[in-house]
Amino acid sequence: MTKTILTVDDSRTMRQMLLRALQEAGFNVIQAEDGVHGLEVLQGNWPDVIITDVNMPRMDGLTFIEEVRADRAKRAIPILVLTTESDAEKKARARRAGATGWIVKPFDPVKLVTAINRVAA
Repeated sequence: MTKTILTVDDSRTMRQMLLRALQEAGFNVIQAEDGVHGLEVLQGNWPDVIITDVNMPRMDGLTFIEEVRADRAKRAIPILVLTTESDAEKKARARRAGATGWIVKPFDPVKLVTAINRVAA
């Protein structure tokens, strides 16, 4: 069965890059523009993996992760953080919030797909 990936990123360019890379790897892709939109999208969808940026308007990625983890029904969905951030404190906060993994932009599509398959197994 084909896996569905939710990407949450405020950059249109990054969303397009993720869409292309993930569709080429055979995934179904759902997209959101920020954390608030991501939570709205999750109301009617059940992705196998979520990929989120950290720095976004309205709701940042770390708050988004905390909100997803607060939902008993969806707290087990793996969440990968894809960001330009490499700060150790932000990584630690992401882990505390419930992030499954951390990937620094720019991303290598092969490594991203490998990470998705590893956390979705």
